[in-house]
Amino acid sequence: MSAAVSDNAGPEQALLPLHRLEFGVPGPPERVELSDGSPAWLVSRYADVRQVLGDSRFGRAGLYTPDGPSLPDQPVLVNDPDLLFNQDGPEHLRLRRTMHRAFTPRAVARWQPWIAAIVGQLLDELARREAPVDIVAEFALPLPVAVISRLMGLDASARERMRHWSEYALSDGSWPAEEVGAAMAEFSAFGGELLALRRREPGDDLVSGLVHAADEEGGIPEAQLVSLVCGLVVGGHDSTMTMLSNSLFYLLGERPESWPGLASGEEAAGRLADRLLHGIPLGDDRGTTRRAHEDVEVGGVFIPAGAVVVADCGMANRDPAVFPSEWSEDLFAPLESPTLSFGAGPHYCLGAWLARTELQLALHHLAARFPGLRLTEPASSVQWRLGSTSRGPVRLGVTW
Repeated sequence: MSAAVSDNAGPEQALLPLHRLEFGVPGPPERVELSDGSPAWLVSRYADVRQVLGDSRFGRAGLYTPDGPSLPDQPVLVNDPDLLFNQDGPEHLRLRRTMHRAFTPRAVARWQPWIAAIVGQLLDELARREAPVDIVAEFALPLPVAVISRLMGLDASARERMRHWSEYALSDGSWPAEEVGAAMAEFSAFGGELLALRRREPGDDLVSGLVHAADEEGGIPEAQLVSLVCGLVVGGHDSTMTMLSNSLFYLLGERPESWPGLASGEEAAGRLADRLLHGIPLGDDRGTTRRAHEDVEVGGVFIPAGAVVVADCGMANRDPAVFPSEWSEDLFAPLESPTLSFGAGPHYCLGAWLARTELQLALHHLAARFPGLRLTEPASSVQWRLGSTSRGPVRLGVTW
């Protein structure tokens, strides 16, 4: 469900670089309208957003009940009621348990050496090319595709279709509904076939682990497992590609003085990655939507049962009561408080630590290998990848 409220970014602002999007001053919960005209409450202060995201009296599943708010007609992945993100309560916990152990910080730490090896291979290939090159096509996209493909045991044919499915799965409504429906049907069929294959021939990959955990848990509908597989494919590469592309656009275009610091070590690169993940949203829709199951008081304001609530994580990440300085003031300073870019509470993003690790390793090794990396065109000439709820440069020409 779109979480854009009527007074959010307009057409002109939507084409600003994402690190330059303007955010209002956080305040008490207020009445707003969603993009389709339906009423909602906007929650924007850090403490209030954390409450909404962590309070079991707010949920996602209530958005998909017969008496729920109107939803976009397009059958995109994010509006699939079977998606993990759209489950609540025991159903959500049961499904989440099947994947939780695979994405703990300890698990991701074990993957770090081979992720770094993939980064190194891509940089070797980059060095052999004649500059200028498109850093999106040659690095920002193939890195997360290679990582999630290895984790899920996907072959080359699946990698080629991955981008196609993701563009439709994250459609912002601009694609014809028939096209989206056809692509999602094909995507779901792929997910079902992959699950069946791993049941017959289990291996050392996330999908095999998912099948095993689901069998142990019992009672998980196949449709939810298919949605989980498709969510892994999309979330495992699109978000990281978008974040890495936007980070390089910002760093090379506006903060080249930070490049030597990135090369100095992984710890410094990790702090900078945290800053970028905190300050640069993935797209123009900044809110995450919930529905109140019962009457709740948030920030001193009464929100009635059945009300739709938009928790604006972008505004909350700039709440001066929690983050007194501009997020980009010192890119190597630790964050004052945990970012809300990955959400909070029971729906906190399972892939957060993996995304952070990929961004950290990618930026550190890229800066160390190419200390003179720079854009070949003015930042104002960038073309944006549109039609998706995530947004990044179509291409970024670089030289060194």
